[in-house]
Amino acid sequence: MTVSEYISSMPIDRQACLSMLHETIVAHDPTVIPVIKPMMGKEMILYEERSYMKYGLASTKNYMSLHCMPIYMNQPLHAKYVKLLPAARFQKGCINFSAADAMPPAIIAALIADCSSISIPSMLENRKRNKK
Repeated sequence: MTVSEYISSMPIDRQACLSMLHETIVAHDPTVIPVIKPMMGKEMILYEERSYMKYGLASTKNYMSLHCMPIYMNQPLHAKYVKLLPAARFQKGCINFSAADAMPPAIIAALIADCSSISIPSMLENRKRNKK
C-alpha cells in the first residue's frame, strides 16, 4: 500500500488533515522516508530515519495520532508544543486529535522543523555505546 492509498482509505473527513500532516512532515524533515507498516496492531504511515521510526501518522476509530519520537526524548520540546496545541491530547510521544483544527499547519510545520535536527538513530546508537 502506498501513502496515497492509505490516506484515501481513511474516512473522507480525515483525508485533508492526514494529507496536510504527511506533506508537512516530508517538506520539513528531509531525513525521513515514509512507509506503510504495522505499529501497535494497526497499519500506519511511519516516517523512518535510517530504518528507525521518527514519526508515525495513524487514524483510529475515535481519533488521529501523530507519533513524534523527538518530543518523547526531549521534555522542553514536548512542553513547548503542549502549550501551542491546546486542543490536542498529548502523551509521552504521541499527539492525539479528532479534528483538523487541533493541528494548525503553521504550528505543525514549526514542530517538524524543530524535530528535524534531532537524529533518533544517532541518539539510540550513542545510548548503546554509553551502556557498554
